[in-house]
Amino acid sequence: MGKFYLTTAIPYVNGKPHIGHALEYFQADTIRRFRTQQGDETLLLSGADENALKNVQAAESEEVPIQQFLDRNSAVFRNFYEFLGVHLDVFQRGSDQKKHWVGVQKLWELCRKNGDIYKRSYTGLYCVGCESFKIEKELKNGACPEHQKVPEKVTEENYFFRLSKYQNTLLGLIQRDELKISPENKKAEIISFIKDGLEDFSISRFKERAKGVGVPVPNDPNQVMYVWFDALAIYITGIGFGTDESLWKKWWPADLHVIGKDINRFHTVYWPAMLLSAKLPLPKGVLVHSFITSHGQKMSKTIGNVIDPYEAVKTYGLEPIRYYLLSQIPIDEDGDFTHERFKEVYNADLANGIGNLVSRVATLCEKNEVTVSQTVSHTSISLDQGGYHEHLSRYEFNLVLEEIWRDIKKLDVEINNKAPWTLSKEGVTPLLRHFVDKIRNIAHALKPFLPQTSEKIFDQFKGPKITSQKPLFPRR
Repeated sequence: MGKFYLTTAIPYVNGKPHIGHALEYFQADTIRRFRTQQGDETLLLSGADENALKNVQAAESEEVPIQQFLDRNSAVFRNFYEFLGVHLDVFQRGSDQKKHWVGVQKLWELCRKNGDIYKRSYTGLYCVGCESFKIEKELKNGACPEHQKVPEKVTEENYFFRLSKYQNTLLGLIQRDELKISPENKKAEIISFIKDGLEDFSISRFKERAKGVGVPVPNDPNQVMYVWFDALAIYITGIGFGTDESLWKKWWPADLHVIGKDINRFHTVYWPAMLLSAKLPLPKGVLVHSFITSHGQKMSKTIGNVIDPYEAVKTYGLEPIRYYLLSQIPIDEDGDFTHERFKEVYNADLANGIGNLVSRVATLCEKNEVTVSQTVSHTSISLDQGGYHEHLSRYEFNLVLEEIWRDIKKLDVEINNKAPWTLSKEGVTPLLRHFVDKIRNIAHALKPFLPQTSEKIFDQFKGPKITSQKPLFPRR
């Protein structure tokens, strides 16, 4: 049995989870479930980025003490996984002094001993939203294109990391897929970014400007670590780096980081450079997903097109939302979510697709009093020939689901062509048992994507007697 360690991004906890978080968590959970199905021991980690200036500002605006704010909001994100039915093995908080602070300070010292951390004065344009300094060419009309705000000009003496030292090494690792970035268009973007030239970046802040929040820089009480140096290290401190050597050695390196496209360079440039400096193994892969739009526009409270994941799940159900996000949002480009489109997909694929097929076969089995074997074999997935594993290896969730739905449609056609309702008892029994085997196989293929639906199908078709039940997905 192998191991598979994967992570989601470590979110700021200045607000509540949005629909983009749900997309990422469903993607990670699908991968975890598939690897478990393949026999791997898996570990899924996330956490809370608690040392960001934007968290402090949000707490101040609410007039809530910062630690109380962090405790409350981190619990919201932790509970969001449970709300989505996603099993999380580790939730590592950035304010954890016993576990996280010890590990991230160890990482700092390893980079410093290698000569890659130095101190100098710096004046730059700082975007609080991104929690990073910007250069002029990254701005649009003088503002951060991501947050539509003009960065503030900041001058202070900070510690810097020698990112420029690792430019050629990183380029080679990524081009050779030793650090595999998926999909290809996100890999191309980061190769272009590196070829433009890497500059050393600031990895600390004055404690006063950080409002006293942050991991202290070793041997310098006036500085705290830059939020990205700190938060990225959660991927290793959460599995024991600096505190539990055996746990750390068991799970690292990560097999996959799952992140959004807005933080690509932090995970595929800054993070591996820090690990190279510390002489630690690099993660094997990074999956960079795109965003969810609504009516073709970025979601915005001002526009009024924000999709609340809590409301969406309560309105439509957990697995219908999970299905829509995995099937309609391609990994390599932005995808749209509207209530109108959701209902179209729900009725076509879920109610009239898998739901109708299951109901149809169960009714035929019940009417003909067909019994089936209770032994279910899941040694293979017949969708292999259509590219099930191939698409999944590239994290093309929508294309895997297309393969499954192609089999659903094929089985519907086969039922129509063979017309079991016209056959004798002797002729109909083997045919319906064949249909049941096909449905069980579809349920097995669906398990990583729609685990609850898969389980309901198995329960209905486990035999020996099959009965019709209420529809899996009533029409809307």
